[in-house]
Amino acid sequence: MSLAVPDSWWEFDIRPEGREATIRGLVDERVREFSDLAPYRAELTAMLRKMAKDAHDSGAIYLGCMAENFDGVPLSATVTVSVLGAKNKQGAALSTDPRAIAESLRTITPRREGDAWRTVTTVDLPEVGMAARTYGVEDVPVAQGDSRTLRMVLTQTYIPVPGTTDQVVLVSGASPVLDLAEAFHDIFDAVTSTFRFV
Repeated sequence: MSLAVPDSWWEFDIRPEGREATIRGLVDERVREFSDLAPYRAELTAMLRKMAKDAHDSGAIYLGCMAENFDGVPLSATVTVSVLGAKNKQGAALSTDPRAIAESLRTITPRREGDAWRTVTTVDLPEVGMAARTYGVEDVPVAQGDSRTLRMVLTQTYIPVPGTTDQVVLVSGASPVLDLAEAFHDIFDAVTSTFRFV
């Protein structure tokens, strides 16, 4: 599997055995390239550690993330890739057909401005084919098993794995920057459009 993120994003090994060395190397490289980041070395390292741990703990096999400062406004986003088994609670295989997946996902209609919302659709990805997708602004658990939530811009694309009847790749893009929801949905769409099975 391959996925391309913008050049300014961070990509690194999220497995515990490779995480520290990769993060240290990336932060060193960025600080050399952008000396104004030097005072933030510890914060960048801590943020990347947390993002990597959270992604790995949620079952992700890939993480790309951005952390930038535009005119004093911090912007962050992540894209994760996970492989999911398509089985119901009884262990029976569910359909990996994108239309069936889309039908099983719930639309969220906001009652008033500022409420969470989600649109469900299908998309045609270059060189991959049809996939189910949700996009919106949703309340996401802070951690697995935690009842607290964080409101996030969220785009999730469910891509059937060719040659299997019970596996789906989930490409998930998330950002806490709600004011730029539309722009982040466009970015997540562009990144997901680069996904390939190799």
